[in-house]
Amino acid sequence: MASSPVARRLVACLFNISEARRGHLVETVARAALYDSEGVKREETTVLNIFNDFDYNRSVITIVATIDSIREAVLSACQKACELIDMHTHTGVHPCMGAVDLIPIYPLGEEVGVEDCAQEARAVAQGLTERVRGTSVFLFGWADSPSRRGLAQRRKELGWFKKTPDLLAIRPDFGPQPLKRYGLTGVGASPYVMNCNVTIDTQDIRIGHSIAAAIRESTPGGIPGLQVLALPHEGAVEIACNVESVTAPPPGQLTDQPWPSFSIDGQLYCHASASLISTRVAELAVRWGVGLKGTALVGFTPHECRALAALALSRGVGEFWKEQHRIRM
Repeated sequence: MASSPVARRLVACLFNISEARRGHLVETVARAALYDSEGVKREETTVLNIFNDFDYNRSVITIVATIDSIREAVLSACQKACELIDMHTHTGVHPCMGAVDLIPIYPLGEEVGVEDCAQEARAVAQGLTERVRGTSVFLFGWADSPSRRGLAQRRKELGWFKKTPDLLAIRPDFGPQPLKRYGLTGVGASPYVMNCNVTIDTQDIRIGHSIAAAIRESTPGGIPGLQVLALPHEGAVEIACNVESVTAPPPGQLTDQPWPSFSIDGQLYCHASASLISTRVAELAVRWGVGLKGTALVGFTPHECRALAALALSRGVGEFWKEQHRIRM
């Protein structure tokens, strides 16, 4: 079936904010992406999902819109989040640096490329620092032109992984030196990145660190595209994975499970599946005498994200996170 003109121009933003314990506040931020200041619903925009994590005190809001509409939706959500979240009082076990911590933009439709998303990301970065005075932004991925440094590299350079980042040492790409009130926001673009979290049944963070080191992309024999942290979570340890899309086929020892694929501007990409990641973590955990408690995909795969967004928009549903369990494709 041919896709609609709207579906062909869709992009996704997995909008990360440093708040999860006040659910009403998170939903207020999500609605800001959908409605203008007069309460009028934005065209060609939907919020597919809200993922909250109490221990992390972090939420991921999946905003999908056409490339023409994504900027205003994201900037409005940024304004509301910066109004409601004060980093002076933030606590949580997940590393973070900003009230709005991360704004990645990914192409979904066949008429949108990564460079289109990069242009929008740079416009969002500039727009945020103009609309909310005192905010600061770093760029990553394709938005970080011309070097295209990845998110993990940029976070390491900026001290994001430290328990208490030194804001005075940071020189942002947009805006002033970061203020504690708003912190520092990462804005970027790339092929789609999923978040997959596997919980192991132990409180020993050393086991988590060992497993994370074994499966991350930078380790020989690791899983291509995987950036990994081990974090204490709800009385256990969570192996938190960013699953980046890659162009090269996976090595032979990792092809016993399928690698879902998709195309952007004629370039084929693929990514590790949640089942592959879960299986590999289980194999490593059992060596320590530890089992799994569960696996969670934060949001959707690229195919699911596009299909659900096209469905939501065809039915005029903006607050899809409330409807997704009742709507069937």
